[in-house]
Amino acid sequence: MHPDWLAVLASRGATVADGVVRDFGDAPRERAATAGGSIVADLSQYGLLSAAGADARTFLHAQLSCDLEDLADDAAVYGAYCTAKGRVLANFLLWSEAGTFFMLLPRSLAAGIRKRLQMFVLRSKVTLGDASDDRVAFGLAGARAREAVMALAGTVPTGSLKIARGGGVTALAIDGGRFVVIAPLAQAAAAWDRVAGALTPVGASCWEWLEIAHGLPWITPATQDQFVPQMANLELIGGVSFRKGCYPGQEIVARTQYLGKPKRRLFLAHVDAEASPAPGDALVADGGDQSAGTVVNAAPAPEGGFDLLAVVQTASADTATVRLGSAAGPALHFRPLPYALP
Repeated sequence: MHPDWLAVLASRGATVADGVVRDFGDAPRERAATAGGSIVADLSQYGLLSAAGADARTFLHAQLSCDLEDLADDAAVYGAYCTAKGRVLANFLLWSEAGTFFMLLPRSLAAGIRKRLQMFVLRSKVTLGDASDDRVAFGLAGARAREAVMALAGTVPTGSLKIARGGGVTALAIDGGRFVVIAPLAQAAAAWDRVAGALTPVGASCWEWLEIAHGLPWITPATQDQFVPQMANLELIGGVSFRKGCYPGQEIVARTQYLGKPKRRLFLAHVDAEASPAPGDALVADGGDQSAGTVVNAAPAPEGGFDLLAVVQTASADTATVRLGSAAGPALHFRPLPYALP
């Protein structure tokens, strides 16, 4: 988080720890507003990488799981960056603007992913950068989010994963009638103030809860290199193209899609635990002493307890009681995802 932006948020009542907004003074009220009202959330937990140059599109298309050949400037796409063994190192939301591509991903992964991509630039005419401190991202959700985007940009995206630009900001529509707004640092305070008067400012965990509720996972350092994209349902949210050519791990990803069925999938669940589950925490099934799955993301639920996304053995999710941490841990209560599993 840029110090200037940190100062802006602090002056608006934010409590910040480790570069992330914890809350704006009343976490329970903020969670209630997230579930039933209209909110704005700072997204400094995410970083923003850039790729510019004559070969940027071709280079990224050959490295990432998503199809960039026909990606227009008014659309965004989810995707993954995988190892040669098809395991996800990072997933992201990506779009282009005037020839430059931007990749929104967890800030904790940004530097490492940029460094790894740089290894493969070779003679390609591509410049990789980190725009995390030059632009500010915040999320809007709820019935009044659309109105807030109109106030900022003078226009609204026409559908999910569509983009509208105006007033110096970029607005991306995502699932659940939500928007990610990207503003230059110099304009961010004015943009925030314009929407914060109509929407309730909330902490980062509130936005994370919305992502979980919509079945949108984020790989973090604790879960890097563990899952093929299908285990995290990334192909179900449009993050994998099966029509494009080779990229790292493509053969294994394609084989998983066409020659078998993943034995593990991403599930949505609730758990009444005393402390928040953490990414990478193990899950176990009753009657077994081996791992039944892994927590991917978790956040406090408005009604109490925690909601989480976890990669779980499909057999365990269907037939067994799955518990957090150990056989004596609290049980997970599975809930339907907003999209169907195959």
